[in-house]
Amino acid sequence: MEEVIRFALLGLGIGATYALASQGLIIIYRGSGVLNFALGAIGMAGAYAWWELTANQGWAFLPALIAGVAFSAIIGALVHLLIMKPLRHSAPLVRVIATLGVLITLQAIAVLRYTATSKFVPSDLPTDIVDISGSIVISADRLILLGIAAALTLGLWLFYRYTRFGLATAAVSESERSASALGLSPDRIATLNWALGCGLAGLAAILIVPIVTLQPAVLTNLVLAATAAALVAGFRSFPIALIAGLVIGIAQTEVTRYVDQTGVGTAVPFILIVLWLVIRGQALPLRDYLLQRLPTIGTGQIHKVGLAIATIVGVVLLSIMSPIWIDALTVTICVAVILLSIVVLTGYTGQLSLAQFAFAGFGAWVGGRLLATTDIPFILGCLAGIAATVPLGVLFGLPAVRTRGINLAIVTLGLGSAVELVLFSNTDFTGGFGGTQIGDPSIFGLDINAASHPTRYGLMALFCLVVATLIVGNIRRGRTGRRLIAVRTNERAAAALGISVPGAKLYAFAVAAAIAGLGGILTAFRTPSISFAIFDSFTSITMVAYAMIGGIGYLFGPVIGATLAPGAFSERLLNEIDSGIGKYIPLIGGVALIVLLLVNQNGIVKEQIAQIAFLRTKLAGVLPFLAPKEPKPRVLPAPQGEGQIKVSSKTLEVDNLTVKYGGTVAVDDVSLSVKPGQVMGLIGPNGAGKTSLIDAVTGFTKASPGAVLRLDGEDISRWSATKRARAGMGRSFQSLELFEDSTVLENLRAASDPRDMGSYFRDLVWPVDVPLPDTVLSTINEFELEEDLDRLVEDLPYGRRRLLALARAVATQSSVLLLDEPAAGLGDAETAELAHLVRRLAKEWGIAVLLVEHDMNFVMTVCDELVVLDFGRKIAAGTPAEVRNNPAVVAAYLGEEEADDPVGAKQGSLPASISGQEGS
Repeated sequence: MEEVIRFALLGLGIGATYALASQGLIIIYRGSGVLNFALGAIGMAGAYAWWELTANQGWAFLPALIAGVAFSAIIGALVHLLIMKPLRHSAPLVRVIATLGVLITLQAIAVLRYTATSKFVPSDLPTDIVDISGSIVISADRLILLGIAAALTLGLWLFYRYTRFGLATAAVSESERSASALGLSPDRIATLNWALGCGLAGLAAILIVPIVTLQPAVLTNLVLAATAAALVAGFRSFPIALIAGLVIGIAQTEVTRYVDQTGVGTAVPFILIVLWLVIRGQALPLRDYLLQRLPTIGTGQIHKVGLAIATIVGVVLLSIMSPIWIDALTVTICVAVILLSIVVLTGYTGQLSLAQFAFAGFGAWVGGRLLATTDIPFILGCLAGIAATVPLGVLFGLPAVRTRGINLAIVTLGLGSAVELVLFSNTDFTGGFGGTQIGDPSIFGLDINAASHPTRYGLMALFCLVVATLIVGNIRRGRTGRRLIAVRTNERAAAALGISVPGAKLYAFAVAAAIAGLGGILTAFRTPSISFAIFDSFTSITMVAYAMIGGIGYLFGPVIGATLAPGAFSERLLNEIDSGIGKYIPLIGGVALIVLLLVNQNGIVKEQIAQIAFLRTKLAGVLPFLAPKEPKPRVLPAPQGEGQIKVSSKTLEVDNLTVKYGGTVAVDDVSLSVKPGQVMGLIGPNGAGKTSLIDAVTGFTKASPGAVLRLDGEDISRWSATKRARAGMGRSFQSLELFEDSTVLENLRAASDPRDMGSYFRDLVWPVDVPLPDTVLSTINEFELEEDLDRLVEDLPYGRRRLLALARAVATQSSVLLLDEPAAGLGDAETAELAHLVRRLAKEWGIAVLLVEHDMNFVMTVCDELVVLDFGRKIAAGTPAEVRNNPAVVAAYLGEEEADDPVGAKQGSLPASISGQEGS
């Protein structure tokens, strides 16, 4: 027991530094809404500045400490002002990747300046042994570190709880727009918090250096352990972060002492990250920035002539170039395959994974160990390695079902790091110190050893790249691609269309893992002796950077991005110019990523496409064959059915529905029934619970026990939102929630596509679009969308977007349609057109319509019956004429209208704005 206590006390020092770094993450997140993956690298910069001043300039410990902390703080402020502030309207995915660019850049500078080797730094703190009890002792520097962490935690808690700046930070974290209205400057507050948070990271790095050595990779990984502590604290509580950091430090030392397995102790923070996120299953509360922009994606169309030319060029270059150039091209090809996996997972599905190089390494490990220990043929060994990564990809993807965005990036990086530490760094599993010996690989008796036959191996890798590119293109063009893009753009809208969001995510992880596994096998098998140490977690981060630079949503983007990888084409080219330039490739990649995100987050390929189109237009006068071809007019077939479209008739019954958010009752024991062919209006003042009712009925909000929801007599209370949508319950959203980077037709196809599992497999080889159902064809005609089918949604005027939102809901072939403020923002003519359409959907198509709307002219014109809510309670129901003069309804609206219409209020008639008489 005494030994357990001794090692627990030993972990207090490193735990205290984790706590300090986690406080920095919390400060930055609270002040700007950004999870700063570069925090460890910024702290590393401060640590090296401190070391330079003490070791080379003769400074005393304390002045150098202050200077190092200030250096980190200045870097933090500059990162916010120069990078994060210009990206404030970009998607969270882009902002997170920007912090990865800062991490890559700072680490590359540190390696260039100080190399990647460890520097042992003696502690400037007292190291006297303090006798606690008997044989239980602790070093004085550990107690000092604990005291510093505790004192700073208390100071930060008091500072952010009671000072004006702390209260201003809390206000900004809740709502930037509201804080701005109060005269606060979110940018100034964010800048100061970035400086303070990064200063704390510098302090933590300086204090931890004597314990873990001074080395770029070690210090940049500090952010992962700090993230685990910050997660437990909910990125809010400084005291909880302190306790969590200390527990992690103690757990590491205890596990390292008592678990005889390489890397398990170091992996403790990563394991904690995974367990915490899976158990808690909630995402960080991201800031609600307006006009957030995701990187664009390509169409997936394969230009057959272009692909043939590129393949021929590759074959020729691999056949005529010297071995050193062939190896550079082969490395580029291998990395491009891995980057294709990021296109599928991040570009198409929007899931930021920082474990793709771990997948690559695992595929190589399985294939390599099979070849080294059995007589399995080379091709079968490779296929086994690829197949083995699929279940690993699904395993890594399981947290994506309960987490998303930044949390998913954290958990995948944690899982990948755990695989690296426990598997790749353990010589017991990798063939000993000599690595895994795979001998001379051959295919059908043909030797393809990369050392003796580099051209053959390069051609084999090129073939694999072409096949992988065709597969990814097929996915994008098929039904599977529409599902993935729907999930990428808006998970709520995807679920409302009957798309299985968990299924799409797990599929993307599985396919991406298999492609990454193929790339890992191609990378590792270039040498007969495989060292799996190359598959480190930091390279997974750089892989995302390369994919982003090339174009994370484009098929050719991986080829462009892969040229920046170590040993690839760009490094070889720079070394030909000057033998010392190639080492700057990581720095060039980091800086290029940051610049690209600031200038054009869509990648180099997107810009190339635009430039080629511009040149073709300019040269068309001289070379007519270069003129862009006019798109053929789209001709839709006529509906196959005879007569008027009729949907399957179903009745929606809602009994005793209650919805609570914490202690607030949003919907209070409401019952209603909507029959086929009926339009029922759901009205009430703002905050009455109308949208909450729709969310509960469609499965997006959990109803309280006792509520019963029936669709055509079948109890659907326990069904998921996806299952309810597939059963015939469609809906629209207040904020439209269309798939902005898809065309109108793609939105409609995403709604109407069959939800069969077979397409997930068939689309890998041969994507097929099923004919549009008669319902969709009729919807296109009814809503007059023929001319807009090939337009991107983001290019449509607002009125057309409103119509498309309704059309998409109808395209699911819904029997029951729940519309949430469909006329919001429309002009009189558009509103009248919409009213006509809604009536036709009910009366002629047989759809049961539940309508929420504030435009009472619209409601009184369209609805057969009305239900009125006030503070979540049903206060009236009946025909529009009955509701118009109901005293309870008048009283509910009195607070909104009394100032404008005191006479009408006193007379007991319904205010003009809800009577349908306003403006008449």
